[in-house]
Amino acid sequence: MSAFIKPQTPAAWAILGLAVVIVLLGLPLAYMGAELMFLGGSWYYVIIGIAVTAAGVLMAMGRTMGAMLYLAAVGVTWLWAFWEVGFDGWGLLPRVFGPSILAIAVLLCLPALRRMENAHSTSVREVA
Repeated sequence: MSAFIKPQTPAAWAILGLAVVIVLLGLPLAYMGAELMFLGGSWYYVIIGIAVTAAGVLMAMGRTMGAMLYLAAVGVTWLWAFWEVGFDGWGLLPRVFGPSILAIAVLLCLPALRRMENAHSTSVREVA
């Protein structure tokens, strides 16, 4: 039995597609963040890269925790961006625009993720 969702509805396909996009963004962020960290740079990128990758994997498994983890990573990104550039709009834009757009998509997927998770936990209880 696979731990990943088997999409049968448009909402499940959207969640799986979004999860794949999030993983594909998180992996290079973690890898390049590790390179930067070893050169004496910020740990932020590797930590957020790992968190984003894990969030995408959890979402692909149909877990609400993945969405919450991604939203938490975006929250930390906003805090880091304010710490780094202050309230300079042009400085904030490249740091938070992309993650915030994906956060809106994740928020829109939350109700479907909750339904999927509830349906899965109900079916597991019926089998046991």
